[in-house]
Amino acid sequence: MNSKTDDNCEVEKGIPVKLEYSEKGSKKTITDSVELFLTVNAMARRHGVGRIDIVENRFIGLKSRGCYETPGLTCLRAAHIDLEGLVMDREVRALRDQFVTVNYAKVLYNGMWFSPEREYLSACLWASQGCVNGQIRCQVYKGSFSILGRSSETEKLYDASESSMDEIGDFAPEDTTGFIGVSAIRLKKYGQMKAEKGEKM
Repeated sequence: MNSKTDDNCEVEKGIPVKLEYSEKGSKKTITDSVELFLTVNAMARRHGVGRIDIVENRFIGLKSRGCYETPGLTCLRAAHIDLEGLVMDREVRALRDQFVTVNYAKVLYNGMWFSPEREYLSACLWASQGCVNGQIRCQVYKGSFSILGRSSETEKLYDASESSMDEIGDFAPEDTTGFIGVSAIRLKKYGQMKAEKGEKM
């Protein structure tokens, strides 16, 4: 396919709720969840996005080769993860990724949907998604999926002026002095230990 396909996906509490895109010169909007998924699936499939060839470890310990095609989910997942980077607290996201994501995948892969651990992990997962609200602009083209931009009207963790290197916002650089000093305590001790052993840093 020689023409790029752009779309805008709106997410509420981690769930895609609206898709806006152009087709043959006319703008279209989809809000039905099944139709949204099938449309993204068709867009991505036309561009060859979403095919993987992997060797995986089965529940019983055998390795097996698997070829999977998930065009729509590949795009929606990448868009979702990108939006999380804008709206989700750093520590909540880290805890989710270190504990919930890996174990949830393992539970599902092993067919343990009707289990207490799946119920617990699902509750943790949903708890992490309350702030995942916003829009993601995306593009599929010749085997690649790209994020063109992201925004949120409700979640305000990101502030361009606070993190800018070009303007002074609420952040005061001198506040880092104590932070750097405290962080250095452990590293100085580590350096002393290495020096006493005659080891280089």
